[in-house]
Amino acid sequence: MLTESYFVSISGPPLANNTAIVKDAGIYEQTLHPNHSTTSTFKKSFAPPNCLAVSDTHVFAAQEEKSTVHVYSRAKGNQEALVTFPERIRSIALLGDVLFLGTQEGRLIVWEVCTGRQVTTPACHVQAVTCIAATPYHLVTGSDDSNIYVWSVPRLLELDSTIEHEPLETLPNHRAAITSLVVSQSVNPDTNICVSGSKDKSCIVWNYQLGVALRTILFPSSPLCVSLDPCARAIYISSDDGSLYAVDLFSEKALLGPHAEATSTAIQVSSAFGASPQEAGPASCMALNYDGTILISGHPQGHILRWDLSGRTDSTELSNVNAAVTNIVFVSPLPYSRSTKPIEVVKPFMGSRSYNFTAQLDSSMEAETRFSKMLKTNGLPNDVLEQAILAFQAPDLDTVGDQELRKENEELWEVVNEQRALQKKTLQRYLDAKSANA
Repeated sequence: MLTESYFVSISGPPLANNTAIVKDAGIYEQTLHPNHSTTSTFKKSFAPPNCLAVSDTHVFAAQEEKSTVHVYSRAKGNQEALVTFPERIRSIALLGDVLFLGTQEGRLIVWEVCTGRQVTTPACHVQAVTCIAATPYHLVTGSDDSNIYVWSVPRLLELDSTIEHEPLETLPNHRAAITSLVVSQSVNPDTNICVSGSKDKSCIVWNYQLGVALRTILFPSSPLCVSLDPCARAIYISSDDGSLYAVDLFSEKALLGPHAEATSTAIQVSSAFGASPQEAGPASCMALNYDGTILISGHPQGHILRWDLSGRTDSTELSNVNAAVTNIVFVSPLPYSRSTKPIEVVKPFMGSRSYNFTAQLDSSMEAETRFSKMLKTNGLPNDVLEQAILAFQAPDLDTVGDQELRKENEELWEVVNEQRALQKKTLQRYLDAKSANA
């Protein structure tokens, strides 16, 4: 069984005197499978919603009502750096070695954590950037001004300082503040989508690359957070009345794809698959595990609940961290392979200068050759043996070529013999006619 773990952040003072809770702990790393337990803790952090990001080496947590980001080393289990920015940070998102930060003034800050390079966009949003979702090619930002912008990641990372940073698309259909954003990593046009939640009691499914609203989903109360199935088959929504909703995008009455109804039709969802316990409060954050079968929710009263989506049963309490839970971030049990990884985070700086990248080599930079593979194998490698066996079974190419030439020669000789017979017959008729005239 794969080991699944997730990170939980809290904000605010302890709710009660509890000696079982680690003092000053602000971020918890917890294991979901095979047995639920707290693996490690990171101290002195109060991260508001949408302000926690985790890489394979570090944890980044923007602090509530502050312009600072705490950087923690996962290997050492301590705080590695405290980074200060010119504006208060309201949301963050991590893409590889690049951290994107949304500010209170509506700007987007791009920080290359391995080199320290920093890029700042103009204040395109009128109000604070409350949530960010990232793909390798696009960045989607939502704001309190109800607008959603789509940015080009390569353009934001352009080294030319004269490049103007403007969003590619504007998604303006919401009528209130954006509370949550999720985006799929799919390349399929039917599932390459973005889903936004807003205080206007709606969620909108977007084709964010074209700036087109694919479907509007209405709820009885305002969505607080949205989670997207790993395969983009369904979305899960927590609302401020404590209800949890599941919307299947490709059911019998499909909401997306070629068999979907008219996209201009809004869908009203009123039946919830679950409700948060009254003593826990509405789920302020949610996250799905890697195969989309378990939903983890965090609540203002410190409860962390597990929902089994395959059975749609009641929730099970995993733990209570004795403070308001603000973020839950799953770590993939199947991390992608990297030839290098940063040893330490470089604090950001403005302006142009030389960039230094210090990294640890996790593997050989030189590609392994076929000959080197054979040297490491006892006896002959399997692929070599398979090729040799196939060569014996395949017909000889030279023999095939000789047969084709022989067949062509036989056809040519047939033509020559027919011409000779015709010539001989014609000559005989000529001689007969000549003798008759004589």
